[in-house]
Parts: sequence; structure tokens; C-alpha cells
Amino acid sequence: MSLNGKIALVTGGARGIGLGIAERLAADGARIALVDLDTGQLAEAAGRFSDGKVITIAADVTDRQQVIEAIDSTADQLGGFDIMVNNAGIAQVQPIAEITEAEMDKVFAVNVKGVLWGIQAAAARFRKDGTKGKIISAASIAGHEGYPMLGAYCSTKFAVRALTQVAAKEFAADGITVNAYCPGVVGTDMWTEIDARFAELTGAAKGETFDTFVGSIALGRAQTPQDVASLVSYLAGPDSDYMTGQSILIDGGMVYR
Repeated sequence: MSLNGKIALVTGGARGIGLGIAERLAADGARIALVDLDTGQLAEAAGRFSDGKVITIAADVTDRQQVIEAIDSTADQLGGFDIMVNNAGIAQVQPIAEITEAEMDKVFAVNVKGVLWGIQAAAARFRKDGTKGKIISAASIAGHEGYPMLGAYCSTKFAVRALTQVAAKEFAADGITVNAYCPGVVGTDMWTEIDARFAELTGAAKGETFDTFVGSIALGRAQTPQDVASLVSYLAGPDSDYMTGQSILIDGGMVYR
């Protein structure tokens, strides 16, 4: 897949799935803006790219103005803007009867508002520049099926699917496509945190919850960030120009809906 000459911004790009996506898009020929809160991790991540391939921007995706400024800075520094990857997200594990207002607000601020601000700001910039851009957001298997102890998280990922469908319809006339990718169990720090929280709540041994989820994967192994990045590469490229409004499962065969 050639993305030569394209400019991509990836939120949550300093580690995990976001970094894997950024590395794949760079390998495809794109220049990358890595956006994250952690400046130390951003600096470390940038060292994985060849000279001229990447810039880093510290920004909080829950702040609408910071997202707008990150996109404008990307366009100014790299000379354009073509691909928005709303990857930043957080997990939240809690029995549904015990979710607090503060917990709900926090996970929605990152996972839903962060995606909405990214969709809005990217579409505005694409319209301004006359670019038929690509907006690609992180949903999840948890946006296709509800899981016990993950009520708040699941609700955010179902919301991302709704935003994706609506934005696809609203921006289609501008030639802007809007899609989402839906990973399953990926061996990243997020799943380490999820597993530890399940252990705390249920008394399961550490690693047991992760292994249980992996055991339900038809292909028999946990995902890697590179597995997810392969789908995002397709969504970012010209072969997906006729695809919009889709939230695509990339889970090794866990969910079939």
C-alpha cells in the first residue's frame, strides 16, 4: 500500500496500537505526527522513525482546542494533512452497579469526546484545504458486544460506532471517508491493566483473565499492534476509497456481528 506524499496524525501514538499504526503508515510512505500526553514516551517513540518521517505534538484529546491546534500544527509543519487516526483511548473495569460519575466522565472524555473532537477538527481542516481525507477511529470488539465488568468502556465503543456512521453520512459529499477499526485482545499495556483490575475485582490470578479471553480467539493467539495496523493501513489508502461508515472487526475471530 503506497501512502507516499500523505500526512497522517495518530493520537495515542507514543505506544501500543497507536505506535504500531504510526510505524506501519510510515513504512507505507506517509509522514507522521505522533500526538500523545506523555512527552517522554513521545520522544522515545520518535526515535523509532527515520529522519524527516515524524514530528511529535503533546496534546490532550479531551480538549477540543488542543486537537484543533494539533491538526493545524501538523499541516503547518509537514505541509499538508490527509489522514486522521483517532486512536487514543483508556480502559475502565468496574461492575456496572458501582461505576461512579467521575469514572464515567473520565472514560467518556477520552474515548468518545476525544474521537468526536478529532472527527470535527479533521473534517474542518479537510474541507478548508479541499482534501478528500480519511478519518479512522478506534472502536473495539467491545463496541459490538457487551462484556461484564466493562460496561463503561463498552458504552464508549458503541458510541464510536455511532459517531462513525453519522460522520460518514454527513461528510460523504466532501469526499471524506470515516471508518473505525475494532480490535480484540491485543498484547499491550492496556490489556495488562485490564487483567490486573480483573484480578483485583474477581480474585483471578494475574494473567488468567487475559488467557481466558485469548482462549476464545479462533486463530488461537493474542493480537499484536501490527495486526491492527494492517487494517488501518488499508483504511488509510486508496483501495478503501469506496468504504465509509464501517466499524470493522479485526479480532482473530472472537465476535461475529
